[in-house]
Amino acid sequence: MAQLYADENFPLPVVDELRRLGHNALTMQESGKARQAIPDEAVLALAGADQRAVLTLNRKHFIQLHRLTPEHAGIVVCTFDPDFIGQAQRIHAALTAMETLFNQLIRVNRP
Repeated sequence: MAQLYADENFPLPVVDELRRLGHNALTMQESGKARQAIPDEAVLALAGADQRAVLTLNRKHFIQLHRLTPEHAGIVVCTFDPDFIGQAQRIHAALTAMETLFNQLIRVNRP
């Protein structure tokens, strides 16, 4: 299963469901990096240093980062969805369909 790094604003219930589905997900809060105004570039680097793909709702900035820095451990950009279980299941389906997450930009949108 995937190694994931949820940025500061990513919904914890989605992270919890992804864990239940077998993914190894770490949050910025758990890593001690929350509330430090860390730039998105640094979040991507932190995740990559641990070989984790970033999970984020910050689509605009991370899509741009993917274009500027195409070599990374993976970026999963999502639209906000109050159906946390459904969102986690869509992310899980997208992740398991990929052979590798490295250098990939994966978009998971609310239906």
